[in-house]
Order: sequence, then C-alpha cells, then structure tokens
Amino acid sequence: MENQKVNQRKKWVRLDNASNIFLAAMSNRDSKVFRISAEVTDTVDPDLLQQALSKVFEQNLLYHSVLRRGFFWYYLEESDLKPKVEPDTNTPCRPLYFFDRRNLLFRVMYWKKRVSLEVFHVLSDGTGAMWFFQDLITEYLSLKHPDLKDEDVEVSTYIHDQSSEDSFERHFRRKDQLNFSKAAQSALRGVTMVGAKAKNFLFPAVENEPKPSRKVYRYKGTYTSDYRPRVVELEMPVKDILKKAKAMNVSLTVYLTAVFMESIRKAEPNFQGNETMAVSVPVNLRQFFPSDSARNFFAVTRLEYKYKKNGDNSLEAISQELKNQLDPQLEKETLETWLSQLIQYEYHPLSRIILRPIKDLALKFANYMNNRKLTFAISNLGLVSFPYLVDQMIHQVYFHTIAVRPQFCAISHNDVLTITFTSPFIETDIYRHYVRFLSDENIPVTMTVNKVTEEELGGRYDA
Repeated sequence: MENQKVNQRKKWVRLDNASNIFLAAMSNRDSKVFRISAEVTDTVDPDLLQQALSKVFEQNLLYHSVLRRGFFWYYLEESDLKPKVEPDTNTPCRPLYFFDRRNLLFRVMYWKKRVSLEVFHVLSDGTGAMWFFQDLITEYLSLKHPDLKDEDVEVSTYIHDQSSEDSFERHFRRKDQLNFSKAAQSALRGVTMVGAKAKNFLFPAVENEPKPSRKVYRYKGTYTSDYRPRVVELEMPVKDILKKAKAMNVSLTVYLTAVFMESIRKAEPNFQGNETMAVSVPVNLRQFFPSDSARNFFAVTRLEYKYKKNGDNSLEAISQELKNQLDPQLEKETLETWLSQLIQYEYHPLSRIILRPIKDLALKFANYMNNRKLTFAISNLGLVSFPYLVDQMIHQVYFHTIAVRPQFCAISHNDVLTITFTSPFIETDIYRHYVRFLSDENIPVTMTVNKVTEEELGGRYDA
C-alpha cells in the first residue's frame, strides 16, 4: 500500500540554473514569455490543430508541468491539465504564470494561416521550444494533408527522450572547489549567466584594471498604455544579408547587432557621439556540450561598443570590435570554467537554506542592475527546418519575445531571414532606420508593424 502511494505522487523537478531569475524578474511589462510562429499555406483548421496538439503534448512530458513554490525554491510539478488551442486575438506574449493559479506554462494559438506557440521561459529556452513546435506543425500538416503520411514526416523525428534533464547540473556541477587565477577571471569577465545569484552576476573587477562600467546609453521612449509590445517584423533573403556579413568576416549575429547599434544612434537626436552601447547575446550551450534537454540550457554574453567622436565608427569597425569581444567568450573551456563556478554557488549549503523570498529579492536586484548596463538585447535561433514535404507547406517562421527595452529576434527558414523587433515603446524610428540601411545595401525588405496606440487600434486588437 505504501509503495502504491509513492507511485501515485506527482513527479517534480527543481528549476534549472537559468530559470530562477526569470521568476524574480518578471513584471507586468516583462512576462518572460516568448513566441514562435509559422505561417502555413492554408487557413488553419482549429479542430485538426487541437488533435495535433493533444498527440504531441502526450509525447512531451516536460510540457505537462505547472510551476509550484516551496520554502527554498520553485519547482516544476507534473499535472493532469490538458491544453486547448485558442484564437490569437489578444496581446502577444501576455503572462502565462500566476502564483495563485495552476496553469500550464505554454499556449497554442491560431489566426488565419498562422500557428503560434508561446512559452514561459522558465519551462524552456528557444531551442527546446522549437523542438516542440516542429513536432506540432509536422503533426498538424500531416493531419491536414493525409497524402503527406510518409516516413519523411514522422513526428518522432524531433522527439527527445531526455526532455526534463537539467543539463547545467549534468555538465557543470563539480564536487571539488574550483580556484580561479586573476588571468582566468580577466578572460571570463563580461560573460554572465542568466541564473547567477546577485553577488556573482559578474566577476569582480580584476586588480589594476580600470573600473568597468562606463555609463551605458539607454534608449527612452513612450510606453504603450496597456503593456502591449510594439512588434515589427522584417523579412528578407537570407543569402543577401549573409553575403554582407561574410564580406566583413563576421557572423550574421554580429552584423545584425552592429546595424541595430547604428539604427539606434541615428534614431536618437540627442546622441552626443561618444556614448557606449551594450547588448546581451544568448549562447546555446548545446553547441558545446551534448544535451537532448528541452529545458533551458544557455548562457548570456555581454558585448559593448564605445563610439568615438573623432574616430572610426563605421559599420565595419563596430562589427570587428564586437567580433573581437565575442569570440574569446565562445571558447568551450571558458564557458565550462565560468559555468562550473556558478553552479557551485547554487549548490552551496548556505545558498540552499536561504528562503525563496530572500533569493527572489537578491535576483530581482541583480536583474535591475544588469538591465541598467544594457542598451538592447538580441536572440538568433538560426536556421530552422522541417521534414522536406512539410517544409513545402510552410511559408515562413517567426520568433520574438517580450521586451523591457528595444531588442530583436532572428530566425531563418528556407531562403528567408525574419527579424522581429519588440519594444515597450510606441516609437518606430529605430526600425525605419534599420530598413533604410538594408535597402541602401540593396537588400529587399518587407516590413509589418502591429498596432499599439488607441488611435491605431480603433478599439480592437489587430495582430
């Protein structure tokens, strides 16, 4: 009888290292929710989408989770809740977690020819959510087009067996105490981990180095009245913009970031010409450490560029400076050393007995200080693909997240790159300068802007 009671207990797992700060940092304007969407060739059938969701949901146990609060930590607990598809007629990336409710941490929506998945970042990162989304779209289009039933479109193509593994603990938890030389600290400075505790959010300044933290330029605008984010979508041929990045010998991410810096500079009439801009760039750790986990498994690097009043501020100069900062931070040994120390702090006996509300306050303060050192944020999910026959039924894929500052997310599918800007401000000058720059480089761009002001909305929501 006792064994039967144990077996009936619901499974739970503690949050991974990256998830802790999302809860402390979330607010009305920053729900910590991100969205992945696909535009298909035909109008979405909600009944078939529900069938597809029900099947894929059963195969992805991580998505059965609800978030619970303990005395010392938050944790994910398996639930018996079932998801229901819903029309996409509300504000994008609205909150998914409420401390006094028991909710699934994702939602699936449809509107005309578009299917969207929104995920609370505590549950998964962009890569893990994309696996779920690939399964969902593949299954839906297989139901919508029965002739696609073929070995090439099996949903099992993307299923990951270890979806609930904590890859931070697997790869970076060490029993022995790590020692860090000043040289190692200097090499690692500037790399941050989203789930770091407040006092370890950044390595302390190394002796004999100038104090870090020049004042970072922060763009200010007019907030939307109902926390609705301004969303601007750009579509362009990926080969055209890749050619520009390769000509400068930098990655696509670095090139797009440099263009964004220049767009902010041109959009701000009060820019003095010697400000410092800083950007946070997430790094998918699966590139360096093997993991099939759909949970969060990423780190964040911080890059900056100080404009020179009488120096070279060309796009190439900005791109090279960002590249020179980023490359050393992407070395596997550097990441492993830094992350191992952070995990060590997380599992320190003193850290484990601190009450959760105190941890939340510390992380909230850390997040506040970190935000003050950033101008904007970016995220690039890279190239996404589906089984060949399914790919022919998908026009384009989109990706964006909620924002407390201007930022952009990029994703490419087939021959098209989509960049989605999000901002808490109603102004669109930055994005117009971005489009103008690309057009001047002979890159054809399509731009779509959502409605956020009362005048634009006319009393109704239009995605």
